[in-house]
Amino acid sequence: MDFTYTDDQRAFRDAMRALLMVEASPERVREGWELDAGISPQLQELIAAQGLSALSVPEAFGGLGLADTDWALLSQEFGYYAVPDAALNTAYPAACLIAALPDAPSLQQATLPRLAAGELQLAISHPLNPLVADADRADLVLAWADSEVHAVPRSAVDVSALASVDPARRLYRVSLETGAGTRVADAAQGEVLWRELINRSNLAICGQLLGLTQRILDISIDYSAQRKQFGKAIGSFQAVKHHMADVAVQSEFAKPVFNRAAWAVEHGHPLRDVYVSQARLACSEAAALAARNGIQLHGAMGYTWECDLQIFMKRIWALASSWGDAAFHKARVADWLFAPDTEIGPGKTFI
Repeated sequence: MDFTYTDDQRAFRDAMRALLMVEASPERVREGWELDAGISPQLQELIAAQGLSALSVPEAFGGLGLADTDWALLSQEFGYYAVPDAALNTAYPAACLIAALPDAPSLQQATLPRLAAGELQLAISHPLNPLVADADRADLVLAWADSEVHAVPRSAVDVSALASVDPARRLYRVSLETGAGTRVADAAQGEVLWRELINRSNLAICGQLLGLTQRILDISIDYSAQRKQFGKAIGSFQAVKHHMADVAVQSEFAKPVFNRAAWAVEHGHPLRDVYVSQARLACSEAAALAARNGIQLHGAMGYTWECDLQIFMKRIWALASSWGDAAFHKARVADWLFAPDTEIGPGKTFI
C-alpha cells in the first residue's frame, strides 16, 4: 500500500493554499455569517471561478475528474481556512454518486455539467445525517429511501431551518415525497452507492478536521509567543508546551490513518469502510483535543467574537456528529475487529 502523494497533487494543493490565504481570511469568513447564505459573495465567486465544485466531476462532463486522494489534500486546506464547507463537501460525494449511477444518463447530463460550472447546487438527505446543509438553496436533493436513491427537485421539498453552533452553516430538516418518478437507483444499487457516499463524506470531514487542527495549533503557538505572564512569554512554560505538543502528536498520528483511508476508497479496498471510520475517529480526537487545549491556552477570550480561534473551534464542534458520530464509527471498526475470522497484525493490516 503506497499512499504517497505525487508532485502534481502537492503542487495543486500548494496553489490552492496560496489562493485561500488571500481570499479566505477570517474577516471574509465572518462577513458571510451575517448573510443568508452563510458565505460571502467573494468566496462564492472564488469557488465558482476556480472550478472547486468541479473537482470530482468526470472530465467527460466538464469537470476535473480528480480522485479521492486529490480531495484528501485539498480538504485539509478548506479546513485550515474554514471555508464554508457545505457546497464543496456536498459536491464531492454527490458528483461521485451521480457519475456512478448505472442507468441515469439523462440525469448525469442534466446535472454534472452544471455542477462543474458552478450553476447547480445539490443537497443530500440521509438518515445518518438528518440535518441537511443548504437545503433551502439546493436545486436538487439526493435522498435516501429504504436504500434507494432518489433525485427530488427543490420545489417538492419542504425545509425548516435549525441553528448551528457554527455561524457559517445553514442546516435544515427536510420533508419530501419519493416515488417511482424520483427513483434513480433501486435498493440493491443504492446500498453500494450510499456506502461510497458515506465514506467520501467522512473523508471530506476528516480532511477538514486535520486542517482545523493545524490552524488552531498555529494560532495557539503564535499567541503563546506574544502573551506574557511574569515577564515571560507563556509559550516558554512547560505546561503550555505539553498542551501544544499533545495536539501535534495526535495530529501526526491521525495523518497516515487518513491517508490510508483516502487510498483505500480510491482503490476500492475491501476494508475501506473500516479504514474510513478509523480515520474519522483519529481525526475527530485530534481536532477535539486541539479545540480543548486551544481554548485553555487562550482563556475566556478564545470564545469572543473577535478572536479568530472561535471560528475554527466552532467548525470542529459542528462537524463532530456529521455523517456519523463516534458511536457509529466505533461500531464499524468493532464489527470488523472482533469478527471471528479477522486477521490482525502488521503483516495483515497494512497490505
